Formats: sequence, structure tokens, C-alpha cells
Amino acid sequence: MKKLSIVVATYNRAPYLLRTLESLARQTLSPGLFEILVVNNNSSDNTPEVVAGFAGSHPQLQVRMVTETSQGISYARNCGIASSVGQYIVFIDDDEEANPEFAKSYFCFFENNPGLDAAGGAVVPVYEAPLPAWYSYYIEKMITGAFDLGDRMVPFRGKRYPGVGNSGFRRRLFDRFGNFNTALGRSGANPMGGEEKDFFMRVRAQGIRYYYVPGAEIYHITPASKLTRAYFERLTRMIGVSERVRTRSEGGVSFPKRLLAEAVKWGGACVFAFGYLCRLQPLKGWYLLRMRWNITCGLLTGK
Repeated sequence: MKKLSIVVATYNRAPYLLRTLESLARQTLSPGLFEILVVNNNSSDNTPEVVAGFAGSHPQLQVRMVTETSQGISYARNCGIASSVGQYIVFIDDDEEANPEFAKSYFCFFENNPGLDAAGGAVVPVYEAPLPAWYSYYIEKMITGAFDLGDRMVPFRGKRYPGVGNSGFRRRLFDRFGNFNTALGRSGANPMGGEEKDFFMRVRAQGIRYYYVPGAEIYHITPASKLTRAYFERLTRMIGVSERVRTRSEGGVSFPKRLLAEAVKWGGACVFAFGYLCRLQPLKGWYLLRMRWNITCGLLTGK
């Protein structure tokens, strides 16, 4: 039985998916130690043919595809958890490429740290189009999840956590805390997130810490469509909606506390926007305020 399962949830991204799979074929970890599990979430393109072709041209790898008919990234990832065989479950998205040490880095992390259950690695954006003038460091983090904590294994501090698109977990963590919240997460063309934060907050409340794994680096392919005003507007609004859903489902004072946090974030946004204005980059400052406005509207209205 394979000890590590790499789960790739996919929806209508066959050309990008092939790039993801080819990067997994270049892993330095012995093929005998891991499987590749593709979860097809109702794709209407040639995803099955792409996966079958890849599996046929890489007989040394164990490649499987399962189908999840309930639409949404959380449903697909939960299907991956249920259908995989490894005690270590690693997620990578279908618009990412893994560096050759990706699987080995996660495998060694879990093998060498039996008391640690959750980890994540660096995300490096790869752009397919020129960046717009309004694109700032803060918006890059929001759109691509870009981050890099260096070359040492360190815990994620405070409320910082990795995106599930580059993360690894021991299976026992899901056995103990449940899977991803299916009321949250991307679904079709809807970019709503929140499932990653929801899971992180649940396990963090029980004292579980995420660790940064150097070497487990992925390259997030960012197409021109994600660098448009329309995508920016839709994404930021849905971030607010997801926060509303997440905090209201927690009950108690979670939602009022989130509203208070939003007020604090407005103060920070104004400070950073003023900084961009002083650097003669007013458009970046304006979009930072627009981002905050959209998130607040989604948080308050749920739409």
C-alpha cells in the first residue's frame, strides 16, 4: 500500500491538469511510495482522456481517477480523502506545478515528525499575462496565495495558514476533526473560498499547529482571466460571503467578532492605501480600498 497520496481535484482544466500531472511524474520520491489520485468534479472537457493518456505513458506511477458528482472543491477534496489509500494526504490544485522535491519533502516531514499532522509549502505565482497597474503585493497574495517562509521548517504563526492547494495532512487529522466544509469553497465558476480557513480554525482550536515545509514548493499558474477587474470584483465579494458563512456557522460571538475585525482591517487598508498614494501609485491604493469594500459588502449582505 502506498504511504502517501497526492490528491488533485479538477474541474474543466484539462490543459493545466496535464502540466500538474507531468510535474508529479518528475518527483524524486520513489514511485513505490506514493499514488496520484485525480478527482474529476463533473468536468465536461477531455479530463478523462488526459488522465488516461498520462497514466498510460507513465506505467511506473500509480495513477487513478475517481468522479465526484456533487459540485464544489470541498466535495472533491473530501472525495479524495475517502478514496485515497495513503496515511499522508497531500493536496495540489489543477493549475499548479510541483517542484521535483515536492512529494519527498512532505513524505520526509511526516516520517521524521510523528507528532505533527499538518503542513504546507511555498507558493510561487507564474503569470501568463502582464500584471495590471493596480496589482499590488496584497492583491497578489489574495489571488495567487503567494508566500515563502524560507529554507527552514518553522510553524505557521498566529492565524497564518497555507492554502490547501499546497498542503499535507495525516489521515488521522480528518478522522478526528472531520473533512472540509461543503458549504464553503469554489464551485464551478464561483470563486468563493473559506473552506481552508474553516478547517484551519477548527484544528487550531484544538492545539494543532501547521508547519512550513521547505522544498514542498509549487508554481501557481495564473492566467490572464485572473488579472482582470471582473475577476477581482467577483473574488473579493465572495471572500466576504465566505467569511459570513463560516463565522455564522460557528455560532456564538464569531460573527460579531469578525465584524469588529473587519473594522480594524479598514484601518490597515487606509494606511497602506495612503502609503501607495505617497509613492505615486494611487491606483494600487484605490484597489486596496476597493478590495476591502467588496469584502465588507459580502460579509454584511451574504451576496
